[in-house]
Amino acid sequence: MHLDLSVLEAGLDEIRRSPLDEGKVELIVRRPREGDREILAEAYLDMDGGLVGDDWLRRAPSPLAQVAVMNARAVALLAHSRERWPLAGDQLYVDLNLGPANLPPGSRFEIGSAVLEVTTKPHRGCKKFAARFGLDALRFVNSEVGYALNLRGINTRVVRAGTVRPGDLIRKIVTPDGAGPG
Repeated sequence: MHLDLSVLEAGLDEIRRSPLDEGKVELIVRRPREGDREILAEAYLDMDGGLVGDDWLRRAPSPLAQVAVMNARAVALLAHSRERWPLAGDQLYVDLNLGPANLPPGSRFEIGSAVLEVTTKPHRGCKKFAARFGLDALRFVNSEVGYALNLRGINTRVVRAGTVRPGDLIRKIVTPDGAGPG
């Protein structure tokens, strides 16, 4: 069952209520092979390999797309049930505002004991996304408001290796120039 665009747009207020500075990890998914998904109780994020055991190196070995992060409220709206979240294809699902006004490229955030940096590589919906969630879902995440909130998610790179678990805090890091929370 795919939602139509009007229903998706009606869910925007809930997505906009995502925390700005501190949130939490809701789900971790490893993609060991094309089409396979494993829900993890713990993952190690490595500076060279991204989420250990994931096949991102085989698929898209760009250091600008080591770990894909998606807003949990957005995927909850699109997927209807938590069991369908992994179909989005991201590795980390978090309750945090991922929009570029809140987390522009270069922003860093702690997630568990790791630190990720938002990269300049856009994360956009594709044919696989449309097949899993519907054409209106693809239009929704690739719309002007979808881009303004990064509804499809963000690409990140690991700048400090560490462990992450569901329930862990995700927190924006204040940079030396004072940008960040507060």
